[in-house]
Amino acid sequence: MTSRLALTLASLLLFVAVALGAFGAHALKARLAPELQAVWQTAVQYHAWHALGMLAVGLYMMHRPDAPGAALAGWLFVAGIALFSGSLYALALSGVRGLGAITPIGGAAFLAGWLTFAWAAWRAA
Repeated sequence: MTSRLALTLASLLLFVAVALGAFGAHALKARLAPELQAVWQTAVQYHAWHALGMLAVGLYMMHRPDAPGAALAGWLFVAGIALFSGSLYALALSGVRGLGAITPIGGAAFLAGWLTFAWAAWRAA
């Protein structure tokens, strides 16, 4: 992953997070039970926070393009958004509780992404 790709992905992921947040607040408000609205909101929040993490990775890679682990951290954030937030979006829309079994895998990807980013920053400093 290059800084250009990381920044582009971060921008697109943030766009999608805002769009899905608005969709949940307006179009889904009357269609989802309150507990599923909370699931949707959690998905949007983690999606947005980790897209911002991806933005940080991209900015970091602009200054340290050879930093070991930075690209991996970015891919882990992307995987976390897809698995954690994606499974919660699907659960909120479908009501299929079994989709929640995927969510912790995405959470582990988020955690691994932050640890990898910390390691990359420590190694390059």
